[in-house]
Amino acid sequence: MAIENAIVIVNKTRLEQLVERFNTKAQAKFYIEHLGGDFADYELEHSNFKRSLEKVQKVLSNRIKHKIVERKYLPNFLFSEKDIAIVIGQDGLVANTAKYVNGLPILAINPDIKRFDGLLLPFNPENFEQGLLSTLENRASYKKVTMAEAQMNDGQKLLAFNDFFIGPSSHISARYKITHKDKTENHSSSGIIVSTGAGSTGWLSSLINMTNGIASTFNKETKTLRMNMKWEDNKLVFIVREPFHSKYSEISLTAGLITHELKLRVESLMPSNGLIFSDGIEADFLNFNSGSIVEIGIAKQKAMIINK
Repeated sequence: MAIENAIVIVNKTRLEQLVERFNTKAQAKFYIEHLGGDFADYELEHSNFKRSLEKVQKVLSNRIKHKIVERKYLPNFLFSEKDIAIVIGQDGLVANTAKYVNGLPILAINPDIKRFDGLLLPFNPENFEQGLLSTLENRASYKKVTMAEAQMNDGQKLLAFNDFFIGPSSHISARYKITHKDKTENHSSSGIIVSTGAGSTGWLSSLINMTNGIASTFNKETKTLRMNMKWEDNKLVFIVREPFHSKYSEISLTAGLITHELKLRVESLMPSNGLIFSDGIEADFLNFNSGSIVEIGIAKQKAMIINK
């Protein structure tokens, strides 16, 4: 189907967020500089972003109809099959956009290549037009990224580009019943992390680093654990954080793989403060209290990020 519309997805700059908080730019500047901060850096980042956005809009005006949508409106925005999502921002904005565009092509632009690494941002304002044209002409190549899906017993769903966290909303123990490979245990832990291949270099890697550090300190002969996952791999990894062994809680079911055939099932035993959030964005969450059951599996749709 031919693409007719470009939906340009942006987030507020740090400067804009400060102005929202302090009402005026002058008050924001006073606050930052009073604490010894560099307000000029906020201004530079803001001007660089606005300059990049203007360049992108100028090119789009000659090629395709477009509109700008802020990240906070994504959960309620209705995308069409004739849309292309154009993300201008940091990597996290790409991850969050992918959850809401229903497999539409995503053209990701780094607005400030001197500031942002841009692992998920193959284009910049100077060269993105080639990616746009190849997509409009149906000859683009894509990086297809596997995502995770949480399916609740009340019908609610949530996607994750990088990872899910299942656990408490505060620093208390998560209580739940976990089932994987026909084995079930009661757990008391700091929660569960479920990671995709794209997220395996983030939160999951920190858990691996911790495990390797502890093992090497107390057992010199232990081999180093490595997690080699590709973004397109049809598998997820779950790890239980800080499982506690007691008369009630067990610790043998603390890590494993999730595939199309093998899901993770978790039943909440927390009367309150339980939640599931995705990609480190606590606003993207599901309540997970007593009576709630979630199945974590591989999402049917993949994120379709246009290659350079």
